[in-house]
Amino acid sequence: MGLGGLTPQSGRSRDRHLQWSAVAEFDPARIDLPDELLGPRVRLRPYREDDAQQLWEAIEESREHLGAWLPWVKDYGDRSDANITVRRLQARWLQREDLVTGIFDQASDRLLGGSGLHRMDWQIRRFEIGYWVRKSAEGHGYVSEAVQVLTRFAFTQLEANRVLIRMDPANTRSRAIPERLEFVYEGRLRNEMPDVEGRPTDIDVFALIPADFKRLSWAGLS
Repeated sequence: MGLGGLTPQSGRSRDRHLQWSAVAEFDPARIDLPDELLGPRVRLRPYREDDAQQLWEAIEESREHLGAWLPWVKDYGDRSDANITVRRLQARWLQREDLVTGIFDQASDRLLGGSGLHRMDWQIRRFEIGYWVRKSAEGHGYVSEAVQVLTRFAFTQLEANRVLIRMDPANTRSRAIPERLEFVYEGRLRNEMPDVEGRPTDIDVFALIPADFKRLSWAGLS
């Protein structure tokens, strides 16, 4: 068959190429983001330099219960490490590479924990939610509230096609969040990621796509 055999497809192929070229040229740094997101009790916002002391204190009081699951906890040796982390997170926020937020109490501005949208794929609009809460703020539903706020923001403002949450199956407190919020359990990936000791561990995956989100009773609440 000669080149002429491709002619009927050439127009559609060119259109698809133009579409994907536009996607490839898309710059996430052009996306405007709000300064903060509010729930009934919590405020989510990117860290500021004057949050470093609060961040250090929250991690320091929570090393035992966070360190079992989060490898970055050991990177905080003293307060200066919190300062450096905040600066790095600010840079990644500005580039829209990682949208890390603190979870703050609206009334007192006390840092309760952290969350955000991570491992984004802006081309297909996929976002992963991560979270942690300081020891003294456990059991009050702050993380569930933060995840609801971020999920609504991802689907309604960022036009998400997929929002997921992953965790070690043994981390039952973390697993309870997507279960409570009716994320769809998609399965267990075996030996998917290293644990805090560097050993391969399984990962449970929960996710929502737009059709799932629309059926949730809390999807339209603020």
